[in-house]
Amino acid sequence: MTLAAAELAFRAASVALLLVLAASLVSDFRNVLAGRLGAALALGLAAHAVSYSVDVTSRIPPWHAPLIALSTGNIVVFWLFTRALFDDEFRLSRWHGWVWALVTAFSFVGCLWIAPGGHVRFSVTVVNLIVLGFIALAIGQTIASWPADLVERRRRVRVFLVCAGALYGGVNALLQISVAGSRVGDAADTINAGVLACIVAAIAYAMMRVDAADLFPVAAKAAPAVIFSPQAAEDAADQKSIDALMRLMADERVYRQENITIGVLAGRLKIPEYRLRRLINQRLGYRNFNVFLNNHRIEEAKAALADPAQAEVPVITIAMDAGFQSLGPFNRAFKAVTGVTPTEYRRLKASAA
Repeated sequence: MTLAAAELAFRAASVALLLVLAASLVSDFRNVLAGRLGAALALGLAAHAVSYSVDVTSRIPPWHAPLIALSTGNIVVFWLFTRALFDDEFRLSRWHGWVWALVTAFSFVGCLWIAPGGHVRFSVTVVNLIVLGFIALAIGQTIASWPADLVERRRRVRVFLVCAGALYGGVNALLQISVAGSRVGDAADTINAGVLACIVAAIAYAMMRVDAADLFPVAAKAAPAVIFSPQAAEDAADQKSIDALMRLMADERVYRQENITIGVLAGRLKIPEYRLRRLINQRLGYRNFNVFLNNHRIEEAKAALADPAQAEVPVITIAMDAGFQSLGPFNRAFKAVTGVTPTEYRRLKASAA
């Protein structure tokens, strides 16, 4: 088999797997943001598999330009996908679309005008620095969000998905910057296509090994009530640990502590962190530790906002007393749970009194 034939086979395999993955995500999780972003990411990777070349010269086929632009803009989708994957409460904003559009447009302009105008190295370097920047954001999101994830079966898969994508994209970006404007031969493209096919196959295999409903929540639901049903515990040890946890929440209000972590809470309860993670997820129904804490904080804030004796207390004071560090996250979390802002909630309670 020639290098050209091997490269074509690898590209075709990658595109086929990615299209099947995208179709599966759209079919099963079209109503879930992470599922839709995952499908968009798969389609962007398919465009990358068709159009990518390690070496970039000034002459880029015109039909390649849109595919290359979509491939470049896909790094923004990758970053958004990591955010949605690790935060069930994440929502897209209009500015996210503008960021994607600007990155895609710059790549398109670079293909058709900047590189052919004699500025190949500049165009390639800027595009790939953008790629590296969004990879860094995705890795940072993974590091920041991973400890709060309570669904054990998806934690390692999520990290694998992000690390595999970041490693492949980062190596390619650095490689393109180093060889911009020069010819490196067909072997490099064949190897790259083979690596991509292996990574896509590994990601598809990893996603099949975890319950899709764990990876992508079927529906965004409000956090469960903090009242625990004794029937949820299967044994006395779990019941005892949960009772102790709820006492810490209700009596000592540990959720008020700054930067409280699941590790610190497990230490207070004298149980392993993995066991506390499992209890909060499987017994109390939470998928994220921060949501668990915020639910208790919001319950306290709701009581304070409904209290006529605290009618003159500023909302930010109530938020800080409950354990929030700033007003913005408090407002967003409060509205996600109650459907109204804290100020509206206070007004409604006052008018109903």
